Amino acid sequence: MNSALKELLDLLDLERIELDIFRGRSPEERIQRVFGGQVAAQALVAAGRTVPDDRMVHSLHAYFIRPGDPAIPIVYNVERVRDGRSFTTRRVTAIQHGKVIFSLSASFHISEEGVGHQAALMPRVPEPETLPTFQERMRTVVGDEPMWRDWLSKPRPVDARYVNALPWEAQRDPSLVTTENHVWFRYDAELPDDPLLHVVLAAYASDFTLVDTVLLAHGLAWGSSDVTGASLDHAMWFHRPFRADEWILYSQESPWSGGARGLARGQMFTASGDLAVSVVQECMIRVNKDVTKP
Repeated sequence: MNSALKELLDLLDLERIELDIFRGRSPEERIQRVFGGQVAAQALVAAGRTVPDDRMVHSLHAYFIRPGDPAIPIVYNVERVRDGRSFTTRRVTAIQHGKVIFSLSASFHISEEGVGHQAALMPRVPEPETLPTFQERMRTVVGDEPMWRDWLSKPRPVDARYVNALPWEAQRDPSLVTTENHVWFRYDAELPDDPLLHVVLAAYASDFTLVDTVLLAHGLAWGSSDVTGASLDHAMWFHRPFRADEWILYSQESPWSGGARGLARGQMFTASGDLAVSVVQECMIRVNKDVTKP
């Protein structure tokens, strides 16, 4: 297990400071704001720690309200909305500087038998082992610039393999612009057999590339002086058990953008083709038309 994954697992092990109140921290990096996937994952951990072990999360709905400050801890307050015979509902608010920065509602369900079908088919894409890592792809984009070299040399908790273009590649080559974005990912270490942990890690990874999918549709990329963006809201449905330490195909598309907002949808498939998770996110995308693209 590399140091980045170990640190992520430590970040997800929240401190309980009172009944239904938890405290989480951020990585020791002075970035502009806390990564949205981290806040969503920590909030889901907080909710899950107030729910009986026989109930697994089947859906979450969340809003990103204010940027998180990575320099101070985040306090998570859990409200026990309902404890039913088969469903349990929790509401979580994340607080910094006395203000709510994020809110999440999650529903948990006991294991039950029922009818089943799957209309979605996993796209036919290259196997993950045949694709370069994210770091290898980025090195072909940024070359040997010292700032990027140091960033790319750091270990990452998630091994991500992009099937199609990175946003920076599509920005340089308009023929690569697309409304689809397929990414294989896994946590490259054997993880404990804790179902909630694997769900939480999928929630963490789900926020990495959804906004990228909207950017890809317009040949835009992060780091450009004319582009700013942020996640606005996020919804996930968990359909069946899966392991985050095995390859998952995150198949994403952006059906719409306009009015400084964009919508992205995603489906996570196991390597065997089973649909495990559905995701929808709306994001903010602002483009400064006065800045000339490189």
